[in-house]
Amino acid sequence: MTWKLLEEKTFGGNRLEVIDYGKLAGSADAATAEKLYFLREAGMALKSVRVTLANSSLLVEPGALYYMQGKLGIETKVGGVLSGLMRSLAAGETLFANQIAGTGMVMLEPSFGHFLLVEIENDELVCDKGMFYAAVGDLTVKAKVMGLSAAVFGGEGIFQTVVKGTGVVVLMSPVPMEELVSYELTDGILSVDGNFALMRVGDINFTVKKSSKSWLHTAVSGEGLLQTFSGTGTVWLAPTQKIYQQLLLPGALQQLAEAGAARNNRT
Repeated sequence: MTWKLLEEKTFGGNRLEVIDYGKLAGSADAATAEKLYFLREAGMALKSVRVTLANSSLLVEPGALYYMQGKLGIETKVGGVLSGLMRSLAAGETLFANQIAGTGMVMLEPSFGHFLLVEIENDELVCDKGMFYAAVGDLTVKAKVMGLSAAVFGGEGIFQTVVKGTGVVVLMSPVPMEELVSYELTDGILSVDGNFALMRVGDINFTVKKSSKSWLHTAVSGEGLLQTFSGTGTVWLAPTQKIYQQLLLPGALQQLAEAGAARNNRT
């Protein structure tokens, strides 16, 4: 099989690669061939992450391992009963994490979704629940309790996932990297109308605030509550995520067209 390399990062002698399987031509029935045809026409490709370990270890979510080759062993790491229960019950993530250690090649479960390789150095990465897939380096993974306003009104739940330390993190993303927009904050503020802020790195505080000074102005402005990120660091937004979610609804294309026309008529 000829793979296409989409992205690559190295850390401590280890290599992480996002690969594209290329054209899938193994369908043996018309129904599967039809689905593959429309996937190709839509530009969707089957992708995976290949990790080459050099006497090192890889932290993976249970179920993420596809296969591995070499002198490698698997150990289940609880990471503390309390933090594990928090991740499992509240953050929607699994109780245990697997650590694959040794020298060899690890292939993670393929997906038609999108993989991100994010490198952090003595820093803290906070991401939406369910995004964490694997990591290489001196890293810890745990759940972070959100502030009251963020938990109740932010649309992100009570907990988010936190990866802390130095290394490379593999994340599952609802959109490809080229559709993400990053904003560097230096003691600054970023306000977002919606829950499409995927992740953040640095000393960033997350709260939910009214779009106007009073509840009355907030109600009539049409903007409502805003996710607010303040401090110093980087915030990544996925502006197209909301559109993809809307397209799953009946009559979505018509509604989006009418919304655009209504805005044009008001200007």
